[in-house]
Amino acid sequence: MGEIVGAGLLAHVPTIVLPEADRLELNEGKEITLVTGLRQLREDVFERDAADEYDTVVVLDSHWATTVEFVVTAQRRRAGLFTSEELPRGMCRMPYDFPGDPELAHSIASFADRHGTWITAIEDDYLPIYYATINLWKFLGEGLPDKRWVTIGVCQTGDMEDHLRLGRALADGIAATPGRRVLLIASGALSHTFWPLRELRDHESSDPVHIRTPQAREADHERIEWFKEGRHDKVLDTMDEFWRFKPEAKFSHYLMMAGALGERACVARARQYGEYENSVGTGQVHLWFDRPAAGWTGTGRPAAPSPRTPHSRV
Repeated sequence: MGEIVGAGLLAHVPTIVLPEADRLELNEGKEITLVTGLRQLREDVFERDAADEYDTVVVLDSHWATTVEFVVTAQRRRAGLFTSEELPRGMCRMPYDFPGDPELAHSIASFADRHGTWITAIEDDYLPIYYATINLWKFLGEGLPDKRWVTIGVCQTGDMEDHLRLGRALADGIAATPGRRVLLIASGALSHTFWPLRELRDHESSDPVHIRTPQAREADHERIEWFKEGRHDKVLDTMDEFWRFKPEAKFSHYLMMAGALGERACVARARQYGEYENSVGTGQVHLWFDRPAAGWTGTGRPAAPSPRTPHSRV
């Protein structure tokens, strides 16, 4: 039986993969703590007894938006050079090479009907990859060649319940895959409104004073404190309020993770790595959740009704 052994809500901002000199220039001569935080997280979690603690990482990627279904990568290996269509000057021809996990991918997809959703495992070697996955792999996975990495995209037509259902199927798919020890990464930001282009270069410092609005900064801080208290119920119960501040991908990366960890019953407390920082108006933080001694949740989740219509062929 497989199990989830850790989970994180992590920032993937482009600045973390810039050369150090460029990072310092953008940040008033100081290193951004999103970089030092990831280095510490790697030491504490991803390299700790690496042979035994986990074997697979599943990234819930806020940059990969599908339309008629959820998609999970199922290649045996992903390798190549990555250039970002969004910021090709700063993320250019970045090499990546890591094994995938087709068995786990197909297991996750097999639970779609049980949870009333649509999930397809795709093995196409030409399937695009996004920097919400690559940037975190560069810090947390590169140099650990035996660790499998799998990515699941958000669905742009899905609502909160749809993404929670994906998370439930994800948990069941992991449990049904013998021997798997999985780390989940919800890759994305908190509040996510950029400064307009003509003003943007005045707000590149990591200081949170540059978050787009004081209200967005306050909403981010409130949720960070709830995460540290293990109050996932409060985060989920106030999503309508948080959506006012346009969290990245409607916070779907977190919602998928929450669905896998027990939703409102999850009491895992966050450890913060680095500071809460700005990225051209958006709120960024690294939060890591260790599995509670009693497990992620003590309550079961009923399965949703099976979908009544076949997969769309759009």
